Amino acid sequence: MCQYSADDGLVGDWHRVHLGAFASGGAGLVFVEATAVVPKGRISLACPGIWDLEHAEAFRPIVSFSHSMGVPIAMQLAHAGRKGSTMSPWDDHVIASGEEGGWETDAPSTLNYGNFPVPHELTKTEIATLTQNFVDAGLRALSVGFDVLELHAAHGYLFHQFMSPLSNQRTDEYGGNFEGRTRFLLETARALRSRIEESVPLFVRISATDWVEGGWSIEESVQLAIELRKVGVDLIDVSTGGLVDYAKISVGPGYQVQFAERIKAEAGILTSAVGLITEPEQAQEIVTSGKADAVMLARAMLRNPHWPMWAAEELGVRIPWQPQFERARRIAPRPSPQ
Repeated sequence: MCQYSADDGLVGDWHRVHLGAFASGGAGLVFVEATAVVPKGRISLACPGIWDLEHAEAFRPIVSFSHSMGVPIAMQLAHAGRKGSTMSPWDDHVIASGEEGGWETDAPSTLNYGNFPVPHELTKTEIATLTQNFVDAGLRALSVGFDVLELHAAHGYLFHQFMSPLSNQRTDEYGGNFEGRTRFLLETARALRSRIEESVPLFVRISATDWVEGGWSIEESVQLAIELRKVGVDLIDVSTGGLVDYAKISVGPGYQVQFAERIKAEAGILTSAVGLITEPEQAQEIVTSGKADAVMLARAMLRNPHWPMWAAEELGVRIPWQPQFERARRIAPRPSPQ
């Protein structure tokens, strides 16, 4: 979940406390928010980046603390494309001006999101450079200790903009049919996988549907997942939507789980489920039934960073707690000293 609290792309005290709470709260894996691989890849002026070593090193204390809690931590590599150059959500206007530090955004085509400014159409040379930017950013993340890398290709950001025919009207090899629209993501995933150790998990986050007729579909998501598996991606992090501002989405508890379930079954790849998963029994059923291999939480963890500890208590399962928290257990007494 974006925190809009970085200073010129640098994470700081807010992120250390924010992410550290999840690491001490029983999470099995902690994800940082969408982190830009180039300055123009940020969603807002206050979003983090990892486009150079200084920005990577700012994450090191966060990574170290997570490891000290016995919890692996993941870097989410991102580029906002045409949805970038914004202010923070609590500011009194949406788009950052040049005087405020805003920039001309990039996209596959000169099609804007909602009433955002019209973006610059990326050239093939610029696309190739961005692929290298993603690889370089991933290597920086690993150099400061991150355990998992994820390419953010969901929620209407740059990879998703290439994937959907609603935002990609190119006539070259990066547009047109499914093969063309997915080329940028597949080239980047392949390039990144070739530069990292086989033991490093590589995830890809996708929006499985645009929820709009003629947009990106679940059928294409299954096909994409098959291709991503072939290039060495380990897990598909399955969300939906975000490409256009007029999609009609009927939301409810676990409304996106069906997409993770279908991709897992038809593409033969690990998936994670997200979206209004708030209750321990609900999360447990998703995994134990085989609908998805993992559950990822966002807003529920913002409300309660110790959600995993509470969930285990609710399910009657004893998991390791940090010793500072032991006195708060309900399901079993603290062991007597020997």
